[in-house]
Order: sequence, then structure tokens, then C-alpha cells
Amino acid sequence: MAKLPTGPDSYEDVPLSALVRAARRTYGQAVRRAQEEIGCDDLPRAGGFILTTMSWSDASVEAVVRWMGVSKQAVSQVLDRLVVRGYLERKQDLRDRRRVRLVLTERGRAAAAAARGAIERVDRQLLTRVGRARVNQTRETLVALIELGRTRGRRAPDVEGGT
Repeated sequence: MAKLPTGPDSYEDVPLSALVRAARRTYGQAVRRAQEEIGCDDLPRAGGFILTTMSWSDASVEAVVRWMGVSKQAVSQVLDRLVVRGYLERKQDLRDRRRVRLVLTERGRAAAAAARGAIERVDRQLLTRVGRARVNQTRETLVALIELGRTRGRRAPDVEGGT
């Protein structure tokens, strides 16, 4: 596989999809390092995203499934591993005893906090490097890209391996 160019002006011919994927890797590596430093090196693929999303937004599992754009069955497998490894626990829903809620354990909250700290560090470095106006412009572009996919009836790409 050919190496990506290294100068700031040399990315003009690289497809935007390749740049987005490579940029996502920057966050992923930072998050994995931070989680490994606190002993959370056994997170399953997409597990960190699920924990962080649940922690930041108090999102339900259903909301996580919708955002990830994958099947509930695929997310359920990851959730089961997160429970077994002590990141989540199942609790009976007090409002509807037929339902079981998944909640972050102390270990799950620690993993999510490590991820959040790593993401915030990358964000600060990015702000220092390119400035707030460019970061905001990039955010607007990414949101437009996400909305473009939704208006065409497509699901959001798989967080860990989508194209």
C-alpha cells in the first residue's frame, strides 16, 4: 500500500473518504493508549465508542444502535462482552420490570473518562494547529456529510470498520 503524502498541500488528490478514515485513526489511537494506561486494554471492538457515547450523553442502547448504524444483534454481542468484562451491568428497569437496562460500572465510567480526556487532548492540539474557525468549518462539513447519507436513506457507517 502506498504511503500517504506528508506535506499539508500534498493531500489535494487524496479522496476525502480516505482522509476521514485516517483522521479517525488519530482519535482511536489516543483513546486506546489512554484506556490501556488505566488497565482497560480488553475493550472489544467498538466497545470504547459505546461506553463513551453512553457516558457523554446518557444515551440508551437503542440510541447507540441508531448512531452506529449497525444491527442490534451486532451491538448486543459487544454489549455482552462489556458486561462480562465488567464495563457494564444489567439492572432491572424499575418503570418496566420486563426490561433490563445496561448501566456503566465504575470500570466503564473510568474507561469512558479516559477516552474523553484523550479526545479532548487531540481536540486541543488540533485547535492550536489550525484554529477554531477551521475546526468549526470541518465540523460543519462532517455534519453535512452525515446528513447527506441520511437523506439518501443510508444508515450511518459502522464506527469501527465502515467505509
